[in-house]
Amino acid sequence: MKGDPSERGSVGRARSAYPRLFPAAHVRVAYGRDAVWLGRGWLNAGIAALVVVALLLPGIGASPLDDPGEGQQAEIAREITMSGDGVTLRLNGIRYFDKPPVLYWLTAASFRLLGPSEESARVVPLLGAVLAVAGTALLGTSLLGPTGGLIAGGALLSSVLFVAFGRYLRPETLFVAAIQWGLTGLLLGLQRTSAAARPTPSPWTFVGCAALGVASLVKDPLGLIGPLVAVGAALVLGGRAWPLSGWLPWGGVGLLLVVGFGWYVVAAYHNAGFLWYTVVDNHLLNAVRLRRFPDEDVPLSALEFLAVSGLGALPWIIPAGMVMVGLARRRAWRDPSETPWVALALWIAGVFLVFALLPFKLPHYALPAYPAIALLAVRGWQERGGNPRGLIGAHVLLLAVVALGCAVAARSDGRAFTDVVFSATDVYTRKEAVLGETSALPPWPALQPLVSRGALICGLTSVALMLAFLRRSGRLGLIVVTVGMVAFMPLVKAGRDLVTSGRAVASLARAVGQEMGPDDVLVHEGPIENSGALEFYSGRRPVLLDARRSVLGFGATFPGADDMFWDAERFRREWLQGRRRVLLVTPRSPAGSVVASLPPERVRMLRHDNGRWLYDNEVSRPAGSPARAR
Repeated sequence: MKGDPSERGSVGRARSAYPRLFPAAHVRVAYGRDAVWLGRGWLNAGIAALVVVALLLPGIGASPLDDPGEGQQAEIAREITMSGDGVTLRLNGIRYFDKPPVLYWLTAASFRLLGPSEESARVVPLLGAVLAVAGTALLGTSLLGPTGGLIAGGALLSSVLFVAFGRYLRPETLFVAAIQWGLTGLLLGLQRTSAAARPTPSPWTFVGCAALGVASLVKDPLGLIGPLVAVGAALVLGGRAWPLSGWLPWGGVGLLLVVGFGWYVVAAYHNAGFLWYTVVDNHLLNAVRLRRFPDEDVPLSALEFLAVSGLGALPWIIPAGMVMVGLARRRAWRDPSETPWVALALWIAGVFLVFALLPFKLPHYALPAYPAIALLAVRGWQERGGNPRGLIGAHVLLLAVVALGCAVAARSDGRAFTDVVFSATDVYTRKEAVLGETSALPPWPALQPLVSRGALICGLTSVALMLAFLRRSGRLGLIVVTVGMVAFMPLVKAGRDLVTSGRAVASLARAVGQEMGPDDVLVHEGPIENSGALEFYSGRRPVLLDARRSVLGFGATFPGADDMFWDAERFRREWLQGRRRVLLVTPRSPAGSVVASLPPERVRMLRHDNGRWLYDNEVSRPAGSPARAR
């Protein structure tokens, strides 16, 4: 591995072919002898983190918590602050086992520090976005040089699907961040172990193992296993996987096990059946759609998943795909300097292929592959630095098509656009469609200006790329694409805020809190995750009607949970007896709700807001008058 970088495989050759963007004197391949711009890597990581904060922090609490989606996450964290129990999570007072605890621990800590609010809740996913982009910039600096590392961070940040989750209270950005730092640690550890005169485990290896353990605690143990498999497979293909301790020392294995599975062991000790539910029902049976405790989520087809995942990473997936094809054609795994790139390519291919084949997948399942896509995308641009016209032309055509599609949609009534976009990308819309309900979506007059601006941004970017095409300037082309995608980010954030505001339970829940007397009973029809922030905003805990097909299905089997779950017969008895006031919150339309089985004269509708109805059984009192004294 001696000599000029241009002599160390295709990466170095491509950089030398385009020195203005990637100066050969300032670049080292990840498996080279020298420490690879680590100081500059940390600087890039810091710059990238500041950019994320500057772009995503403004307006972070402008919209209420989304339901479903954010509401249940905030409520679980709030219940941790009330109970002090961070081992057995609870939603609506019922044991909750669908996700591990890191998101809820961090959100509960934020609530204690800043008070429970939209801002303090969304600081946590913003932290995940910051860490994911910073980790991408750090690894990118090592693999691509200072300029390339910074641009790779920008490529991840500007990916549409990543922006959509950048400050959305779910575990997705934290999961992406933990996996990316895991890959960064393992790959930098490989580099330093390879370069050492006496190979010993690098501290970076332990950083990677700890981060993958955290990924298991953020969302799923697959986040620990998958990246290890990708790195191990890259080494196996190159004949460099043995001895195993050379890249995965026993200390790292211990760290993986303790961090990644410690909470699962403790939770299993305190909750009988937890491991069966987590391993068998929520993974093995879920993969083949045979769950004993299913929820209402409606998976995408393989084609829908690939389309959503690919479109969410546009345009970066185009050069990334080119690099992956080139690596396969050259059998790049035989070259030690290509091992990090082979590992990243295998990680991308594995994520897309595994979920495309499994029967159950949701729109965000490919997000953990996005940092690797960003890294390979920047390499794709630098590899074609000397002859970039084909790549630039592909972007010109793609962005022109997107601009034309948005322009046509903006001049329509919007029905086709919203049907296609939301039915493929939004979990709640898909659930409502299967149940025969109409999801609460933003009105087209509010979305139409965003679509128009999207057409304008894509059109201008396409035109600007024509100048880069004529000048044969890959550097200009990459700058134009990056600027264009960053300019697109505010539209994604605004669209997300519109959707959130249009279906949040916040205003109705506050009305419930004001309307209810101390002895009144609140009932929620259907799974509570559909209105997860109901208790968060109202201060009143609902009884759940027809709600066992939900994320609380397994929790409902534990002692003490029966009183929180009513069937239709008990609900009608309580409603019609009139011994106490009963309020019903339901996301189901009147024809599909339990109220359709009640005598019309015994039902009073108090409010209809954001796709939910509020009823009570006090027909003798005018709506809006004070609750009677008890």
